[in-house]
Amino acid sequence: MKTIFYIALGGGLGSVLRYLTTLVINKYVQTTFPYATFVTNIAGCLLIGLFFGYLEKQNAVSPYLKFFLITGLCGGYTTFSAFSNENIQLLQSNQILIAFLYISLSVFLGLMATWTGLIIAKEL
Repeated sequence: MKTIFYIALGGGLGSVLRYLTTLVINKYVQTTFPYATFVTNIAGCLLIGLFFGYLEKQNAVSPYLKFFLITGLCGGYTTFSAFSNENIQLLQSNQILIAFLYISLSVFLGLMATWTGLIIAKEL
């Protein structure tokens, strides 16, 4: 039950952070490219890399911190379902190039951000 509490707490916080990120980005960027979800997912990949790398280095850290940060916070913050839906909408509106760029950049930069987070965490 304690594990579920920490996951829910992190997930709630991650969801609120995702919402705030979307508000800020959409305030300044008006385009068909879904920047808010894109930035959120790349930032989430960086965070999960940082958290995982740091927690892996710190053997004595509570397992609940892992559930809070990785499963909860990052799980609530990142938005794969929104990513999928936005790509379907782009494809249905014949914006093939934008969909291709969005998918390609999200996957590539997501992997690079996670890897970067792991490297940074190992250097801390």
